[in-house]
Amino acid sequence: MKNFFTLLVLGFLIISISTSVSATQDREWNFRVLLDGKEVGNQHFVLTDEGDRTRLETKADFRVKILFATVYRYLHQNEETWQGDCLARIESSTDANGKPFAVSGQLRDGFFEVTGTGEMEKLPECVSSFAYWDSSFLQNDRLLNTQNGEYVDIEVSEPEADYRTIRGERVPALKYRLEAGELDLQLWYSIENEWLALESKTKGDRVLSYELL
Repeated sequence: MKNFFTLLVLGFLIISISTSVSATQDREWNFRVLLDGKEVGNQHFVLTDEGDRTRLETKADFRVKILFATVYRYLHQNEETWQGDCLARIESSTDANGKPFAVSGQLRDGFFEVTGTGEMEKLPECVSSFAYWDSSFLQNDRLLNTQNGEYVDIEVSEPEADYRTIRGERVPALKYRLEAGELDLQLWYSIENEWLALESKTKGDRVLSYELL
């Protein structure tokens, strides 16, 4: 369970945000997070357009309980600034059941300089995180893990026609499978490329899913 949440939550989830005066448009996604059908947390994140840049702020709080005892707690905060499809800046902090992580990165002099679990690393100029809110991130071969700063290889399947029940209504969707190390996800997007759902199996074949509110 610990390894799954460490890999899965890559810089998004329950959010608290104040809107910038210069913002021209906000987009919000709200999810209920379930483990084997039982609620373990909530997700809310907001994307704000600010002229030639886009800002994403996130906060996560997952609690897995057995009976009345919390056996796993995950807290995550993240702020990303984007220029087009490229990450320009990131600051994140995470408490993965008592284990702290911090990531700091910025576009500078033709590189994206990021510091995570180790020393500062220079990545290519155009880097993407696991930006589930924008399905175009699936076109990348490598993505930045916003929890630990690792730049990981990914594999993405061709989309499959599918359906997903959203707010009680069955709607057509495109389903993708994304693999990155131990992470094995299924992602659903609407025909208009809006993110609808995420699902993955944890160790022990338990199913973690996200229900759009």
